[in-house]
Amino acid sequence: MANKIEAGNTDNLTNKGRGRPPGAVNKATRQFRDTVNALLEGNADNVAKWLETVAYGDGADLKPDPKGALDILSKLAEFATPKLARQEHVGEGGGPLVVEIVRFGKD
Repeated sequence: MANKIEAGNTDNLTNKGRGRPPGAVNKATRQFRDTVNALLEGNADNVAKWLETVAYGDGADLKPDPKGALDILSKLAEFATPKLARQEHVGEGGGPLVVEIVRFGKD
């Protein structure tokens, strides 16, 4: 038995059931990211104080740790902004990229 596409009957085919398009964000991921963003925005002053306390210490028990403060900041940033995928640009057939400079007008 042939499927609808093989039989040429594509009248009733829709995108239903074919999944999310590439790059579309999962609903739970979007909600989590929005929650973290709201938490960071609502506590911006507190986050700045916490980072400052970690970076410079509190003068009593907590020793200064600027590297730790930067680490915390970078971990928080991962939730607020999407990670960018690495892109590699190659030329024709996977070879080197050819850059051509075209000049217009008088030399």
